[in-house]
Amino acid sequence: MSEPLPGEGSPDGIAPLGLAPAPTGQAAVDTLIVRLSDADDLPTADHIEVYEDVHRGLRDALTALDDNRS
Repeated sequence: MSEPLPGEGSPDGIAPLGLAPAPTGQAAVDTLIVRLSDADDLPTADHIEVYEDVHRGLRDALTALDDNRS
């Protein structure tokens, strides 16, 4: 018999995936990636706020890399 999929057995069939991302070696990026797990405890409609926050932070981190090149 196979293992149950994430969410099986929960009333609505929805549950966090429980994934643990590998560290990138960049503290700021790692913090943002961990921030994604905040969405696990939120209703789906509120996930966008977390995703936008992380996206903004990652974009800022990339911009900082470009700024340091010049």
